[in-house]
Amino acid sequence: MDPNGRKNRKGNSVHGWVILDKPYNVGSTPMVGKVRWLFSAAKAGHAGTLDPLATGILPIALGEATKTVPFMMDAAKSYTFEITWGETRSTQDAEGEVTASSDVRPAPKDIQAALPEFIGDIAQVPPKFSAIKIDGKRAYDLARAGEAVEIKSRPVRVDRFELTETTPHTATFDVDCGKGTYIRSLARDLAARLGACGYVSVLRRTRVGPYSLKQSITLDELEQMCDRARVTEGLLSVSTALDDIPVLAVTDQGAINLKHGREITAPPHLLESEFIRAERDGVLIALCHPREGHLVPKRVFNL
Repeated sequence: MDPNGRKNRKGNSVHGWVILDKPYNVGSTPMVGKVRWLFSAAKAGHAGTLDPLATGILPIALGEATKTVPFMMDAAKSYTFEITWGETRSTQDAEGEVTASSDVRPAPKDIQAALPEFIGDIAQVPPKFSAIKIDGKRAYDLARAGEAVEIKSRPVRVDRFELTETTPHTATFDVDCGKGTYIRSLARDLAARLGACGYVSVLRRTRVGPYSLKQSITLDELEQMCDRARVTEGLLSVSTALDDIPVLAVTDQGAINLKHGREITAPPHLLESEFIRAERDGVLIALCHPREGHLVPKRVFNL
């Protein structure tokens, strides 16, 4: 706001993370726009798209937090999802057209027996209806235009794949996985392994890096905070995205050097880390990379 109470057209200086519990049937980009508007933030971005039909954790970065988005993009993620048996859909979720059907309903013991094949470092082909780029175009745009889409297999990691519940027509799972893993592809490949047809009927992301549903907030809750002029209560600090990175408390002069792009001397015990978080009085100054006994600033923060 300016002194007369008018909103700054360029946006306010707001920095931090909003861990949004994204609602059903809305895209990630509109949610980023809505959160940015609620905070009147100058800059915003998100860490990992969620399909419109998926719900759950959508970390949204505001201001200087956007500099930490790559760390969240690379972070491990967790999901709960449900497969409905009997049909294969073009999109591998409830939105697509039925492309095949089957009376096969896999038994729980058969599902359990197949799951180990999908745990560890595996090869996976992303869905044709995905944001993967092919010759500069999104795969889902090509698929919707009726063009042939050929996506190459790529390595992904699945650390946990557990069956948690079954009904005569559905099975529910919990998954912990690395970046780039498509749950719809897991469901597609598991169904094929079991000789069945199936699609993802429910998908909820429950964790991204250090953020879980415990830290999340719904859009309704955020709007209520905004109405009470307490919207910043829904904002987590920039550094929460970097909790697993070692911290070095720097001097005033060290902070000045880093902010001006100059390297500082590194303590020997930190030289083995890929990144170091430099802070002064608890305020994030820079993300640094160790090199030849020094810390070189790679990301400098203006907080």
